[in-house]
Amino acid sequence: MADILIIYDSGTGNTETMADAVAEGVEDGGGEVETRHVKDAEPEEMLDFDGVVIGSPTYYGQMSGPLKQFFDDSVTYQGQLSGTVGGAFSSSANPGGGNETTILSILECMLIHGMVIQGTANGDHYGPVAISSPDDRAIEQCHRLGRRISQLADKLSS
Repeated sequence: MADILIIYDSGTGNTETMADAVAEGVEDGGGEVETRHVKDAEPEEMLDFDGVVIGSPTYYGQMSGPLKQFFDDSVTYQGQLSGTVGGAFSSSANPGGGNETTILSILECMLIHGMVIQGTANGDHYGPVAISSPDDRAIEQCHRLGRRISQLADKLSS
């Protein structure tokens, strides 16, 4: 059974709603999950999990400042997350608001840590996105991400 950590930032509650949906997907996939707002998380906690999923609102096409600081602080653990499964999701105020570039900014940090990224051929390829409040499509994409992360982490940790 995989242990997955979800860390998110959320100003309006939209990204938090997505984090909860990812957590439900992790549980549906047979994993155990802990969900934390970035202000309540420390980078070294990532070392204790088989998978880490990060969610951010979109700010200028990038992850939020607190999440960027979280990753900047994680440099101390460079190389120690190699092989850990990673994933990301994002919300923005409007279409074309930078959701995909936000997700890619998170995934770039994960790849530099040597993490294994789970994409999808169907749906939101890089990770789930929502425009304003997550709709049914976005919630389903979040569930799917959680299940895939949980299942992949379980396979890799066996």
